[in-house]
Formats: sequence, structure tokens, C-alpha cells
Amino acid sequence: MTSLRSCTRSVCNRPAVATLTYVYAECTAVVGPLAAYAEPHSYDLCEMHAARLTAPRGWELVALEFDAADLAPSSDDLEALANAVREAARPAVAAAGGGGPELIEVGRRGHLRVLRDYSPE
Repeated sequence: MTSLRSCTRSVCNRPAVATLTYVYAECTAVVGPLAAYAEPHSYDLCEMHAARLTAPRGWELVALEFDAADLAPSSDDLEALANAVREAARPAVAAAGGGGPELIEVGRRGHLRVLRDYSPE
């Protein structure tokens, strides 16, 4: 599965695999794995541009080692996500407090739920 974000270098349309950030107070540039979210003061880079990056004169470059292939979602991740979606879609049986009738959720719209009496007859 490839990234939906692309390299921020001009004319490059390869998928981003790394994120570049600057720590101005320490004159340091940091390149690491692709951040979960695009930040306004960071730059997404493809594998080629991340490998060729150099820091400005007088700055230190910290390149965190990572393998882009290891960061891609595995089949276990996708299976866990599918199971979570199935579980969330399954109608939930909720017992009302104090010995009242059992209710089953049959619908939802936003934060509102539609409940019906559940009778196991």
C-alpha cells in the first residue's frame, strides 16, 4: 500500500516515505519515517530525495534509519481493521439498568442511537 502523500520537492511525484523537520534552535535537520499527519512546517520526501538530502552549512543532519517497506501496513493490520469495523457494525445488546427490558441497537445517526426492546422469544 503506497502513501497518499507525495514528495514535496518540485516536479517530483513519487510517493513520500520520509519526513524532514528542522530544529532551528539547535541548527539541526531531522529526516525520519513518514509522519502520520502532514504538518505545515515539515516536508514529505520520497526515498531518493531523503537519501540525497544535505543540511545547510553549519547545520547537523540527523537521519533516522528506517526501511520504508517495514512501515507499510501488513496483512495483520488490515485484518485487525476489518475485524474492528465488523465489530462496530454488529448490533449491540445493551441491558438497561435496574432489571428493565433489554434493548438492542438497530440504528445510529451521529451520536444518536435507535433502540428497540429485545425479546428472545
